[in-house]
Amino acid sequence: MIIHAYPKFYLRHAQAALGDAFDYAINTCGITGCDFIQMFVVSSVSKRMENGEPAYLVGKSGIEIALEVVAETKGQELQTESTERMDRSAEYWIGWAVAYYRWYSGRRYHEIFQALSFEALQKMYYTLHEADVTKFADIAEARLKECFSDTNLKRIRTTYGCTQAELAQRSGVGLRSIQMYEQRNKDINQASAETMYRLSKTLGCTMEDLIEK
Repeated sequence: MIIHAYPKFYLRHAQAALGDAFDYAINTCGITGCDFIQMFVVSSVSKRMENGEPAYLVGKSGIEIALEVVAETKGQELQTESTERMDRSAEYWIGWAVAYYRWYSGRRYHEIFQALSFEALQKMYYTLHEADVTKFADIAEARLKECFSDTNLKRIRTTYGCTQAELAQRSGVGLRSIQMYEQRNKDINQASAETMYRLSKTLGCTMEDLIEK
């Protein structure tokens, strides 16, 4: 069962807002795609969109999002006025499609952009921009699974900096269970709520972060 990042009625606006943010930052303000992605993923804006805050999913325009990202990460105020566009640019599609995949998969933006560079997304635009966005989601999911072959539990544990034994001791979850979850010999998605809570609390992440897509 896929757990979406936030309710679907926010999705359409979130896609348009992130699409407009990419288009405005790159095509109007002259920021490179790679640079804007780096700014976006480290900003609190991306975290607030990930957390499903309505103020950022439906309460801000794409231009407002881009302005806030640049102001927060670079301390700069963009003064460039937006221009009316009749067609949707490749940059708009990138933001629009990635926002859909974020909602669909529940994956974090920094993970998505780690597996899919701006250049890779540009290449995908030419073959996928007229296709249903679910086609992009399928390809993106395959790319992320290639990039992150470890289970979420193992990846988060190693990033946190503890061994399996230390995690078992601190969380109260059996060492053998942790080993089996990380080796995919046991499905962590079927773990009890208490087990997921203990692991996530110990590792400083959410229970959803441990779920395998």
